Amino acid sequence: MNAIASQIDAAATRLPVLVIDDHPIVLQGCRRVLEDSGVETIAEATTVVGGYRIFHRLRPPVVICDLTFQGSGMAGLGLIRRIRAVAPETRILVFSMHNDPVIVARALEAGALGYVLKDHASAELFEAFAKVRVGDVYLDRRLATEVAMLRADARRAPESQLTPREQQILARLAQGRSYGAIAADLSVSYKTVTNACSQMRQKLGVRTLAELIHVAVTHAQRQG
Repeated sequence: MNAIASQIDAAATRLPVLVIDDHPIVLQGCRRVLEDSGVETIAEATTVVGGYRIFHRLRPPVVICDLTFQGSGMAGLGLIRRIRAVAPETRILVFSMHNDPVIVARALEAGALGYVLKDHASAELFEAFAKVRVGDVYLDRRLATEVAMLRADARRAPESQLTPREQQILARLAQGRSYGAIAADLSVSYKTVTNACSQMRQKLGVRTLAELIHVAVTHAQRQG
């Protein structure tokens, strides 16, 4: 059994790992950790576009990436979604400076299996990579607790009572769309939109359209 496990581990080390980050020092640190893990082939990219091109060419089973890139904001979230859309089996580990549980949750929802903070010791990155490489989820205890609490709060939020159609309408109200424009967007009647808004006012405990729009904008801001 141990011999079989060793053969599997040896085969895994020969598979490429892609690291995407625009900081040379971070790339060096990741390379050191991956080499200590026995990884033989390490590809690197410093941009989202370059990272996706290398991913498309190599199809590595594991990707380590940052979320923010200079001049591109939090483009890493879109990159994670794009990679998972074309290769859902890919295991993605986020290595980021952001410790906000909302951002962590968004990364996990986008398709990341693990999340490690850059200000933590390299031993944690080593542990996280080892888990993600075999398909396990990795979050340190504090982040896991904060994300769990965040999700519990979201389930208790009034917006969670809304139907998918009502949520679509709420999102468009936040964008400043009129009833007629929303009806056209969703290919429904004007009356359907007004009825849905009436139902949402009751569910969310607001009395006027202005109050409903305020709730819509606040909800959109929380969603990022």
